[in-house]
Amino acid sequence: MPRPPEQSRTDPRRHDREIIALALPAFGSLVAEPLFVMVDSAIVGHLGTPQLAGLGVASALLTTAVSVFVFLAYATTAAVSRRVGAGHLAAALRQGIDGIWLALALGLLVVAFALPGAPWLVDLFGASGTAAPYATTYLRISALGIPAMLIVLAATGVLRGLQDTRTPLYVAVGGFLANGVLNAVLVYGAGLAIAGSAWGTVIAQCGMALVYLYVVVRGARRHGASLRPDLAGIHNSARAGAPLLVRTLSLRAILMIATAVAARLGDADIAAHQIVLSLWSLLSFALDAIAIAGQAIIGRYLGADDAEGARNVCRRMVHWGIASGVVLGALVIAGRPLYIPLFSGDAVVHDAAFPALLVVAFVQPVCGIVYVLDGVLMGAGDGRYLAAAMILTLAVFTPVALLVPVWGGGLTALWGAMALMMVVRMLTLWLRSRSGRWVVTGASR
Repeated sequence: MPRPPEQSRTDPRRHDREIIALALPAFGSLVAEPLFVMVDSAIVGHLGTPQLAGLGVASALLTTAVSVFVFLAYATTAAVSRRVGAGHLAAALRQGIDGIWLALALGLLVVAFALPGAPWLVDLFGASGTAAPYATTYLRISALGIPAMLIVLAATGVLRGLQDTRTPLYVAVGGFLANGVLNAVLVYGAGLAIAGSAWGTVIAQCGMALVYLYVVVRGARRHGASLRPDLAGIHNSARAGAPLLVRTLSLRAILMIATAVAARLGDADIAAHQIVLSLWSLLSFALDAIAIAGQAIIGRYLGADDAEGARNVCRRMVHWGIASGVVLGALVIAGRPLYIPLFSGDAVVHDAAFPALLVVAFVQPVCGIVYVLDGVLMGAGDGRYLAAAMILTLAVFTPVALLVPVWGGGLTALWGAMALMMVVRMLTLWLRSRSGRWVVTGASR
């Protein structure tokens, strides 16, 4: 890909068009993914409360297992986009294929652990005696789809690196629709109950993986990239992803600590916390879509040896992050009276959730900066710094959160700790972006 002309590199409108073209489809695919669990819950819920409870436990385990490996998408996006920027499409696809082989290997390892360990995992998550058998059944069957889901993550990274976020959107929507139909047919039509829901999801996931593989393999053959596993390339993919795995685990630890502290505050507070956390996750999808655009665009500019273009895009995306955060914060404040009653009719829960949502609203501009700079540094392949910064953030957040029950302030204080966590992340990322050390040009970092 040729180096962009000087005028286009500094034109904010061009950057805006690039960001929108990549972010909007990315947002659609991000929203479609959680709908898998919603469809399963809606269909299984009519089988009975124990079945739904079992699905809840199994889904939490599966979601955690897959989210831990999200680095497969992030690291692949950065590596592929750099090579695209350098004009090395064959090398870009070869790098992506190495990521897919790594995803398959990791998926098989997870399956090898999950099948025999399913009863122990279900018990560890505290499933009741009536729900545990259903959770074990669902987990064992659904675990078979984990290799497919990890392939989907890696292949999504390939396409994002190729500046294509539309295909992942189409695949996600198709997978969602297929999952809904298969669940209904297998659960009720075939009478397989909760096992039918699990099989429907596995089939839909495998179908998505096959579509992705078809698209990537077709591109590889067109540009003469080898499809065989390359141990050196797979090792490089794992090495690039390892720091992002540390980052993800640290972030998951923060969320788990927050939930554990909320549980110690009382039933009303933990119920309100779940409401606030669900809204936090929804807002994250919107901001993460901009971050995904940043990963793809920044990697391409750096691969094209265009350091100034990468800096210009970074500055423009920070503006987008702040503006998006302001809009989302205003929507949270305006929608509070409508949003909370959808989840609970308990006035005590409402009273706990309202001030916590105000904290969430006011911190959204900070979140916008965090997500954008996170995406920029991922696109630059600056995984080691991201890992170190998240460990530091965890170290700051943990004692503050654990002292909330001692100091008082309830759920509002806990979400104040969450806001502090985002401020710390913003400062660490801003300092890195200002230093310019992330600007390393070339086809590889």
